[in-house]
Parts: sequence; structure tokens; C-alpha cells
Amino acid sequence: MQTPLQITFRDVPHSDALEAHIREKAAKLESLFSPIMACHVKVELPHKHKHQGRTFCVSLDLRVPGAELVVNHHHHEDPYVALRDAFDAGRRQLEDHHHKVRLAVKHQAGVSAIAANLLQEEPESSL
Repeated sequence: MQTPLQITFRDVPHSDALEAHIREKAAKLESLFSPIMACHVKVELPHKHKHQGRTFCVSLDLRVPGAELVVNHHHHEDPYVALRDAFDAGRRQLEDHHHKVRLAVKHQAGVSAIAANLLQEEPESSL
């Protein structure tokens, strides 16, 4: 990553184990899809007044060349499950983005090859 991984805990006590888990997930994501220019992970505990259970909310902001991908609000009572779901959604978005970029490159290469062939096959002029 060009900029260091940013991890924000909002209304959640800081946990070294949770931070290490986030770093592992981000490293795996970067090994699969390089280059990731920036990654910001937010773990929060909204609605502290709720009585039925605490749901953790995880959001990811990923910056790659040509796009900024946002994964919003994966909720679960277990922060590790919410992280897993958020990073899985981020992986799917990165796959989609890389697929679109590859298709665009192939399309441009195909158009260039067709144009080169057309230039080589100039019709002979008749006198």
C-alpha cells in the first residue's frame, strides 16, 4: 500500500487482537489485488442506547488506480464476522473493478489491432 493502513475505532474499545486481524485481512486483500493505494477500515458501535444487543458496524474505503471503492455498514454482533463480511464484499468489488479494467484494456488492444490492419490494407488506386 502506498499509504499506511488506517484503522478507526469509534465507540469501541481498542483491541490489539482485532487490529491484528484487520491488518491480516488487509494484507491478504493487497496480495490478491495489487496495487491498493489506500485502505481505511472503520469499526464502530452505533446506537449505544440499544438494549437488545450490540451490533458492530464495519466500513471499508479502498483506493485503487482509477477508482475509490466503498463497502458500507456490515453489521453483526460479532466484530470478527462483521469484518469478514466487509472484507469479502471488498474483495468482490475489487474483482469486479479489475475485471472491468482488463476488459477495457483488451478492448483497446483489439481496436488498435483492427486499426493497424486497416492501415496496412490500403486499396490500390486505379489510374
